[in-house]
Formats: sequence, structure tokens, C-alpha cells
Amino acid sequence: MGLFFCLAFPNEGGENVTKQDAVLMLEDGRLFRGTALGATGEATGEVCFNTGMSGYQEILTDPSYCGQIVTMTFPHIGNYGTNMDDVESSKIQAAGFVVREETELPSNFRSEQSVGDYLKGAGIVGIQGVDTRAITRHLRDRGAMNGIISTADPEEDSLKKKVTDVPSMSGLDLVPQVSCETPYDWPRNGSPPKHKVVAMDFGIKHNILRLLSEHGCGVTVVPATTSADDVLALKPDGIFLSNGPGDPAAVTYGVDTIRNLLGKRPIFGICLGHQLLSLAVGGATFKLKFGHRGINHPVKNIDTSEVEITSHNHGFAVDPDSLPASTEITHWNLNDDTVEGFRCKEIPAFSVQYHPEAGPGPHDSRYLFGQFTAMMDDA
Repeated sequence: MGLFFCLAFPNEGGENVTKQDAVLMLEDGRLFRGTALGATGEATGEVCFNTGMSGYQEILTDPSYCGQIVTMTFPHIGNYGTNMDDVESSKIQAAGFVVREETELPSNFRSEQSVGDYLKGAGIVGIQGVDTRAITRHLRDRGAMNGIISTADPEEDSLKKKVTDVPSMSGLDLVPQVSCETPYDWPRNGSPPKHKVVAMDFGIKHNILRLLSEHGCGVTVVPATTSADDVLALKPDGIFLSNGPGDPAAVTYGVDTIRNLLGKRPIFGICLGHQLLSLAVGGATFKLKFGHRGINHPVKNIDTSEVEITSHNHGFAVDPDSLPASTEITHWNLNDDTVEGFRCKEIPAFSVQYHPEAGPGPHDSRYLFGQFTAMMDDA
């Protein structure tokens, strides 16, 4: 049997502020007790961890986190607050949020809301006051697993049953939950675009669209279920395959469309788009033990022998042995030797697993957008 209490803490003015108890239970029964952050209620999903020291708002609004409860390893989250300029989509996409301690009084001239208020306004359940280092070590040792955050149910048996009912990320297609419903043009200022790009929206981030625009592209974003014929009917100079959530092997309609587009226009894929391109050329993907999520992952560029510090958010990877001879690997992850990029030798198509748009993250890999525009120039 479990009990929930409301704890009182003094605020800046000396008054008591009530903190509601919350629990995080993992599917293997590991239980963490803390206090509520954001909305009250329950949240379920795959529990993962992100090692970034900043960028929490971009992380929360990244559609690739749909269906996931994100644990931040950095102990203080919310130092600079939140604002409406740093979002990567139209809403918070993460299913839940886990932090060691929220900074309730953020300090930044751009701040509009605290993280807690931001989550509460969006109806997202979170938990703080838990040992995020212990959670991270547990997931690192045993692998990413489903979990539940609850401020309403203290009963362990009940929580275990609810976690059991959460579907596994393997085999799960989450793209329909994040893709746009109708095509739209990304706003562009300045000179007329040099290239027209059709971006297939598997869960696209705003900063990708910003950078395509900055590199002289007019961008039309289309739903993930758009057929190859409908994409080509828009007369693009190039096709972009976006990031997104879930198991790439489950996005069979996207793979079929990409297969029918190969060789007809230059193609550039990021994250889920990279995985889908690999499947379209005959490769295979697999689920990583606990994924790559952070903003300091070292990736080696085979062409230049340089090491790029990169931003990551993915739980699946491309099997290097499955890629056909018509492709060549261009980037390797120096942490675990997983594939971080490849290109096709005979047709204009390439992709990377990491996030060169760096939202959040370093800017080492933004040259890839220039490579894409150069490929369209050559075509």
C-alpha cells in the first residue's frame, strides 16, 4: 500500500507552497518517489534520458520524443525559463518529464514562463525531487523501458498493471501523431528561393525548416503519407526526409514512397529520415539498448577525418552490415561505432542519423545543408 501526501515548502516570501507527491515506476518494478512538476495526473511512455545541460525546451517540443518520458541528467532544469521563440513544434511532444530539481525562479531576459508553469499549461505531467543519476544508471544498465509518472495513484500493484499495458516502442508507428494533416509552405523572407524543396513530415523540427530557408530553399511540408507521385507533382528540386518518433520499420508507407523517389530527385534525410532511407535502399534497422540523446556526441566524418560534436535524439540505428554495396558509410559514432551517415554512390541521396540543425546543440554539422543545396545545383 502507498500513500500520497502534500508537502509544504517556504517560497521567496516565506509563505508555504504545497508540493504534491508523485511517483515514477519503471516496467521492471523500480520505483522513484518525488513531487509533482507541471500538471497533475498520469503519464506513460518509454523512459529515456538526455545528457544535455541546456536545451530543455527544444527537447520537450521535439516531435521525435512523442511517446517518451524524458529524464534530464543535468540536475537543475529551468535556469533560463521558457519562451515562445525556442519551440521546435506547435506543442510539447514529450509524454512526461523527469528532473532532479526545477529552477522555479528562472533568470534570463527572454524568459516568459518557468518550466513547471510551461508543463502545467500544456497538461504535461512531470516529476522532480528524484535521483536522476540513479534512473540514468538503471536505464543504461538495463536498457530503455516503459514507465509511468503518477500524482494520483500510489498503489504499486496498480501502477505495475498500467505500465504493462503501455505498448513497446519496437514495432510502434508514432508518425501519424506528429505529422501535419495538410501540406503547407514554410514562411520565407528575403530574396526569391533558389531551390524548391518538398519536406516529408515524419515529425519535423522548426529549426530544420529555418535552415533550409536560410540556405535559399523554398520549402513545402507534406504529410508523411504523401505518395511519390504527389511529391513529384509539386516539381521539387530536392526532397527532404525529416526526423520523427517510433520504430522506422513500422513506417512502411514512408519507406515505399522513398523507394519510389530514389534517383528522381536529390534526397537528404535526418534521424528517422536517415533510417527510412536505409530501409528504402535495402538496409535494416535495430533498437539501441538505451539510445543516443544529448548534445555532445562525437561523430567522425570519413571524408575529412574530422570529429564533429553533434546533437542526438534516437532510439534506433542502421545496421551497417545490411547496407548494400551501392552505398557507402560517411559518418561513424565514436562512442559505440554505430552508423551516423551514409550516401548512395549512383544516385543523389544521403542522410545522417544525428541533428545538424542543432536545436539544441552545437553547429559543427550545419555544412550538410550546404551539401544538399550543392547536390540540387548539380542535378
